[in-house]
Amino acid sequence: QVQLVESGGGLVQPGGSLRLSCGASGFTFSDYPMRWYRQAPGKERELVAAISSIGFNTNYAESVKGRFTISRDNAKKTVYLQMNSLKAEDTAVYYCNVFAFLITTGHGSDYWGQGTQVTVSS
Repeated sequence: QVQLVESGGGLVQPGGSLRLSCGASGFTFSDYPMRWYRQAPGKERELVAAISSIGFNTNYAESVKGRFTISRDNAKKTVYLQMNSLKAEDTAVYYCNVFAFLITTGHGSDYWGQGTQVTVSS
């Protein structure tokens, strides 16, 4: 089965940094773009960053551009989100996501990790 497991969240002060990791299994990792989403209390889940299957193309939400960097290591089947210059408004649960086609199902579906909490506070 598809499994995405996030780690690396925690409590940091404004201006600090965190590196999130998402380990993947159950699909051909190198075939798919990977995404990071986040959801703050009372708000809609939003796309934070995306990276193409090999890692040559990336996209970021305007609110994190210049501060966050998405990357991947296909040999380790892991996608990362380096978060610098963190702000209070970055506080949210961060989720790893893939829209993957599985031969076992015959169609594409969204798959999500369990999420990791990031809290930015002084």
